[in-house]
Amino acid sequence: MTENSEIRLVDSNILAYAYDKSEVQKNIIAKGTLKNLWQEKSGALSIQNLAEFYYTITKKIEFPLQPDNAKQIILDFNQAFQIIKYDEKTIISAINCQEIYKIHFWDALLAATMEENGIETIITENEKDFKKIKWLKTINPFKQ
Repeated sequence: MTENSEIRLVDSNILAYAYDKSEVQKNIIAKGTLKNLWQEKSGALSIQNLAEFYYTITKKIEFPLQPDNAKQIILDFNQAFQIIKYDEKTIISAINCQEIYKIHFWDALLAATMEENGIETIITENEKDFKKIKWLKTINPFKQ
């Protein structure tokens, strides 16, 4: 981590856009965002992000990647980003977060995982849900 930078979690949608060539402008911005975080050593990913990313880029995008290519990208992410994990206590925290903020469980699980790891900022396109969480700062790179 560089001086004056904080660790920021990258949401799955940003990861997917970095490899989804069907949305050219978002692809360029997402790739630039990942490159900056990589160079600054200021990015984090949850194991949840890695799983969602794999599924999205091999099944849901217009031009899906081959599983072996997706696997290599995930291995590269493991070298470039801090990987944060969750456990059964995190799931209970996520359930509480979901009830309090009325957000999707998977977003609540990311937020709970971030909180347990002392990460206060998420880079995401999903501002609507994450902005409901008082302590969480959201950055939408597509609005900059």
